[in-house]
Amino acid sequence: MPMGRVMGGLFTVSDWIWKMALINILWILFTLTGFIVLGIIPATVALFTVVRKWNMKETDIPIFRIFFDTYKKEFLHANLVGLLMGAIGFFLFIDYRLVMAIGGTVQYILSIPLLILLGLYLITLLYLFPVYVHFKLKFLQYFKYAFYIGTLNIHITILVVAVLLILSFPLSLFPGFIPFFSVSLMSIVMMFGATMAFKRIEKKQTKFSA
Repeated sequence: MPMGRVMGGLFTVSDWIWKMALINILWILFTLTGFIVLGIIPATVALFTVVRKWNMKETDIPIFRIFFDTYKKEFLHANLVGLLMGAIGFFLFIDYRLVMAIGGTVQYILSIPLLILLGLYLITLLYLFPVYVHFKLKFLQYFKYAFYIGTLNIHITILVVAVLLILSFPLSLFPGFIPFFSVSLMSIVMMFGATMAFKRIEKKQTKFSA
């Protein structure tokens, strides 16, 4: 293999490592800028906006400017989305604690529908940010689209969850990489899986409309 090709490959790899580390660090900094509670959701939207552009083959982009502009633009709206998802998650958690405190047969009976609801909630959460940055929708439609896309493409959802679990293992072994690659790696996997689901649905819509 020619030395130029080897050096080119090494440069590409090191460039992507730098980009992934950069958006991970930006996510942490902008999350802290919003005092965590108000910063985490718009920072995550900004992160997925950058990752979506990469996924659309737009690799030579001004990462910081796009991240910062998206963070400012989506700050209020993204926090409203996060507030609703957080409220639903909180109520599910309270219900879980109550069911676990009951005990006996009643606990077993009530835990089944609760676990189903929790699973559907997590599926919606998994696709919410990819849907948010990919589509221009009305407020409640983001949740509906995320839910439908995730459940209608359950095989992709399972694959994405499996890859996320696999990635979490080396990160737990080497926690020093978490500030540099944890969120960026996870978002790339989620965006890639969501894009597969988007294309699959688009093909079905084209087929039915033909």
